[in-house]
This record gives sequence, structure tokens and C-alpha cells, in this order.
Amino acid sequence: MGHTNQILCIKNISIETLGNMKSYFLSDGFKVKEILATTKAIRSQNLPEYDAVFILGGPMSVNDNLDYLLEEKKLIHSSFDLGIPIFGICLGSQLIASSCGGNVYPGPKKEIGWGEVRITSKGQSSIFDSIRGNEIRVFHWHGDTFTLPNEAEILSESDLYIQAFRFKNAIGIQFHLEVTKNMIQNWIRKYHKELKNENLSSDGLVKDIDRNVSEVQKLSKIVYTNFKSMIE
Repeated sequence: MGHTNQILCIKNISIETLGNMKSYFLSDGFKVKEILATTKAIRSQNLPEYDAVFILGGPMSVNDNLDYLLEEKKLIHSSFDLGIPIFGICLGSQLIASSCGGNVYPGPKKEIGWGEVRITSKGQSSIFDSIRGNEIRVFHWHGDTFTLPNEAEILSESDLYIQAFRFKNAIGIQFHLEVTKNMIQNWIRKYHKELKNENLSSDGLVKDIDRNVSEVQKLSKIVYTNFKSMIE
């Protein structure tokens, strides 16, 4: 266990949640405080009260001129200074990339749906330790990508993009290991215009969804366990 046994979870939109990972924290005795990102809500947090911080996804861009995104980056810098482990998913990973000196920009192609990513040797000895093989099937929904400073370790990548990295006490993952069946179905409804614009059918997202979600949850539990070792 950690020092305070409390986890801060920052949601950038209500439908992108901690998903399956929340149950892992709760079963281990942690309390999870979830807030929807606003400038006031983020400023009111006292970081030393938490053992770790999660920053989740959303349809906005790091480069959007939104005050609460600037507050999230300030919080990330503070977590670097205090040594509090931080985990960013999708937009959260892009905010970490930007905060550590990287550049976030629209990629040449959006990655949406199920696809494979490769785990690097650094990843196999870090957040993806205990996962068999060096390739995993995950759920994507992102359009932006990023560069990273030399100090960052690349933990996973696809043919197109960096997929996971570590910088100091921060982990950033572009893809979604936290997804549940209900989350994917909600995203399809909420982001249907994006699917249409990309000429994508929801069929590929929901085909074999129970099996795919079950497999990704096994990966999620392993990643959670490895991340928890940064807290203890």
C-alpha cells in the first residue's frame, strides 16, 4: 500500500473513466477520488494527499486553448517535483508528453479500434513486465501523437506512433486498457461523427467485443500491478 491510500483521477469528459482499473484500486484498499476537469477543481487539489494521479482521455487536444488543460499541465509538473507517480491515458499521455518537453501534434492517420502494438525491451522490464510476448492487442481512439525528450523511455510502439512511454515518475499510454464493453458502446454513440468522418464502421469495434474486452482487462490488471509497484 501507499502512504495515503488515495488516488486522484481526473476525467476530461464524463464518459472516459478509469473503467476496469478502478476496481483494482478499490480491491486493494485504495480510495479513488474522481473529479471532472475544471480549473477550480484541479487547483483545489492538494497533491501530497495522493499516492498517485491518473489523467484520462477526451476528445480535446493538448493544444486547445483551455484553461483547465493548462492547470493539468501544472499539476503534472508538480507531480514531477514531488515524485508522485502519475499515469496518463490517451489525452492524459499527451499532456504528460507536452509537460516533459515533447511536442504534441495531429498524426497523419487516426488510430481507432482494435489493433496490435509492440512492447519494447524497456517496456518488458517496466510497465508491461509479466506480459507474454512482445505484441499485444489493444483498443485505440486517438488522432494526436507526440515527440519525446531524450530522457523518456519508449515502452511500446506501433507502425505509426509511440504508444507508451515513461518519463521520471510518469507513465503515458496512448491506447485504452481501461475500457469496458459499456465504455466502448458509449464512445461509439458520443463520437459517431468522428467515425463517419473517418469512414469507419462501428462493426469492427464491437465484433468479438466480449472476448476482446476480456483479453484487454487481463493486460490492464498486469499494467496496474506494475504501476502499483511505483506507489509502494
